[in-house]
Amino acid sequence: MTQQRQISVIVAVATFRRPDCLARVLPQLVEQVASAGATASVLVVDNDPDGGAAQYVRRFASPVVRYVHEPHPGISAARNRALDESRSADAVVFIDDDEEPGPQWLTTLVERWTDWRCAAVTGPVVATFDGGPPDPWVVASGVFDRRRHVTGESLRGAASNNLLLDIAQLSGLGLRFDDSYGLTGGSDTRLTHELVARGGVIRWVDEAEVVDHIPVGRATRSWVLKRSFRTSNDWSRVALDLAPGRWSRLRERADLTARGIVRVSRGARHWLLGTFLRDMNRRARGAVEVVEAAGVTLGAYGYVASEYRRAAAQSRSTTTAGSGAAGAC
Repeated sequence: MTQQRQISVIVAVATFRRPDCLARVLPQLVEQVASAGATASVLVVDNDPDGGAAQYVRRFASPVVRYVHEPHPGISAARNRALDESRSADAVVFIDDDEEPGPQWLTTLVERWTDWRCAAVTGPVVATFDGGPPDPWVVASGVFDRRRHVTGESLRGAASNNLLLDIAQLSGLGLRFDDSYGLTGGSDTRLTHELVARGGVIRWVDEAEVVDHIPVGRATRSWVLKRSFRTSNDWSRVALDLAPGRWSRLRERADLTARGIVRVSRGARHWLLGTFLRDMNRRARGAVEVVEAAGVTLGAYGYVASEYRRAAAQSRSTTTAGSGAAGAC
């Protein structure tokens, strides 16, 4: 009987000046790869031009953890470096540096992917607030309530904060993270939507959960509204970028405009009703919907929100949290 080859998996963590996050997540990832039932290792991709994470990874000194420095700015460059470093593996699994894997997270992702052999599998991301209970408005907005699905359900796209990609299928389609989204966000939306558009299948694994640590700086009304604007702007931009041809783009732009009009009308109605009834849930969700409508509509006409842009004189102490920026873990 021919012995079946063991699956090879690389868990990739992109980071930018967040050593406290690495100190928390790396030991947990080492435990996960040890019990994954596959040949697995952890790859830290440092997107800091100064290579600041190197000393922390060396200090960690685990034989299953490898460090690479990707100085080109932007989350797309970091993710593409992870793909390049994973060319000899069967799959790469992305997790953010400010997250923690749930019990048997990696094993569950790998097992489901092995069963289905689809192009990608993804799972839920559950928010926890590090600074204690946030402003009730922030909770009422629903921005941190990520939608869940039934295990095995096919999706149109996925985020990269809990995502396994089949290297062979991705390479066969010639897909990479688009560098033009590197400092704006949305490169994972672009890649996964294009993956599905070109025949790839993404399936949901509801048991493969990760916990997303929300720092105090993100648990604010202003951050919620900015993120809502940016993500809806990304969605609009991706839809236009993937439209095949001029007429398709015109139809897509008209559709996005119509969606924006419907959404802003509905959001304004909810906000006004919530204000009249003193209903915080309605007010918060209405405000978010209005902002999302603005993001979608402006994106349809070329406006691009840049969440991760780095100022030349930006200091370590004043940057904000995110995959493309430094911040508290």
